[in-house]
Amino acid sequence: MATTNFSALTTYQKKTWSRDVWHTARQNSFVMQMAGKGPNTAIQRITELTKSDRGTQAVVTLVADLANEGAMGDYSIEGSEEAIKAYDQQVQIDQIRNANKIAGRVAEQKSIVKFRETSRDVLGFWLANIVDELAFNTLSGIDYRIKPNGATRTGFTGTGVGTYSRTATVGYALYDLSFAADVTAPSTKRYFRWNGTTKVLTTGSTTTVAAADTPSYAMLVAAKAFAKQRRLRSLKAGAGQELYHVFMHPSSMAKLKLDTDFLANVRNAGVRGDSNSLFSGAIMTVDGLVIHENINVFNTLGATTGTVTNQGWPGWKWGTNADVDGAHVLLCGAQALAFVDLGAPEWVERDHFDYGNTPGIAVGKLIGFKKPVFYAPYEAGTNEDFGVMVITTAL
Repeated sequence: MATTNFSALTTYQKKTWSRDVWHTARQNSFVMQMAGKGPNTAIQRITELTKSDRGTQAVVTLVADLANEGAMGDYSIEGSEEAIKAYDQQVQIDQIRNANKIAGRVAEQKSIVKFRETSRDVLGFWLANIVDELAFNTLSGIDYRIKPNGATRTGFTGTGVGTYSRTATVGYALYDLSFAADVTAPSTKRYFRWNGTTKVLTTGSTTTVAAADTPSYAMLVAAKAFAKQRRLRSLKAGAGQELYHVFMHPSSMAKLKLDTDFLANVRNAGVRGDSNSLFSGAIMTVDGLVIHENINVFNTLGATTGTVTNQGWPGWKWGTNADVDGAHVLLCGAQALAFVDLGAPEWVERDHFDYGNTPGIAVGKLIGFKKPVFYAPYEAGTNEDFGVMVITTAL
């Protein structure tokens, strides 16, 4: 078997390998498959920078609904025109990188696995997973020091309410990304708790989640009604159809599938235009809700059982005694998340470790995430999440 010749790659060939990594990442990333350009998408993909007085930035523009009542009859509208309220959201950009290095040319010669091909695949899978984790943490408003399963990431420890201790080297944790500081908790009027006993949505809180608060069809109906009431902009799917995306953890989906009312409605739901890109990755569509299942939706299955003093602290389970497992249910309308995707990954190979005996491959990608927040005129002028509702439920 021939060894990998790192010095033989041309610039064009390196670009080809870079595109292959991105192709692998896109195929395996749920978020990348869902992202689209323009405002009629839940995850808006930004691929170009915008010139502004502050330089070159990644910007997503939110346009609020008109609020005035206009002029009646023949009364003049001149001088009473309503300004279009647009809110530019700057999305921070940063680079994530990873690399592989083989033990040496003799090790590669003995192996049946080709280093370059294997590195392309594992780096592509790594990139897909990181993008999905960052996206769902951002949507849920979960600090990057916490994993999607509620466990505290390696290098960080929750030592008390509002306090972390750190052992991770600076620059080697997701929390060090420039856009990590822009992660915001769910806004007050977009954050709810499902009360499985009374069958109503209440004020969002993890400390009051009870074992009976599992997802149900009644929860979906209430969530959609609240989304309409709160003027969460829906996605337009043609023929006047308005849709919202619902993201659930597989354990949440399992609870939902056991609900008799949900099962009865699914049987009568029928096919809802599966060829439409808005339905990418959807399990089913019920009453205008496109339901998706994803392992990275925030949950507490990996969190630590605590005590009453740990209520509401990230990294601990939920409930009055921090001993109830739970998960978020995310209902997303238009522009729920901004995703900056600048170009293909950079593919860099080095063959001069140990005088060329130990080659390595590195991949770097420029990305950014932000959950848009705007001044909501229908919410008494408060700042609210533009396109996402977060519902806490039990598992």
